[in-house]
Amino acid sequence: MMARNKTEARRSIYGVHPAVAMVRKWIEDLPEKTGRSLDEWMRLVRDEGPASEKERRAWLKSEHGIGTNIAAWMAARASGGEMGIADEDPESYLLAAEGYVQAMYEGPKAALRPIYDRLLKLGLDVGPDVKACPCKTIVPLYRNHVFAQLKPTTRTRVDLGLALRETSATGRLIDTGGFAKKDRITHRIPISSVNEIDQEVVDWLTAAYDLDA
Repeated sequence: MMARNKTEARRSIYGVHPAVAMVRKWIEDLPEKTGRSLDEWMRLVRDEGPASEKERRAWLKSEHGIGTNIAAWMAARASGGEMGIADEDPESYLLAAEGYVQAMYEGPKAALRPIYDRLLKLGLDVGPDVKACPCKTIVPLYRNHVFAQLKPTTRTRVDLGLALRETSATGRLIDTGGFAKKDRITHRIPISSVNEIDQEVVDWLTAAYDLDA
């Protein structure tokens, strides 16, 4: 069964989220930087740390000088919490990725799945170096950085988020205020049916891709 699952992971249409490589690097660097391996940190947190995940996160930062992001990840791991995209194993991430998407587009949002599937195909086809890396609430599209994202914002709408920098919003393009806030996603196009995925959508998606060259 495990071999079949790993084969399915390798055939996934999704790419491994960059956070996986980041976590792997954290783990590799822990012994040199902190004097303890991941297993040793897990034992220390469980044996000597506070009870709650929140308290463990603060304890790792204040008592042991662990950085904010890795402290949060270590506290969640030690507490048995969900790792989400912060998983140290690429194949495990790929196996989970389809589940993230399925969960986003089930129940009251099930009718949005055709919109997502069409936008995903367009995004992957916009260039040979594009990869889609699902998280639990969005699916970002990467070239060198995130240049677009797909989000089922409501029961009736998928938002195509775009990294368009200071581009002026015209047509159906909506400025999210992201550029002023230094967010990657600066604009969005709300889409409520497959028929709304027209040439304007393709052009803006292509523009975002080109800007991330």
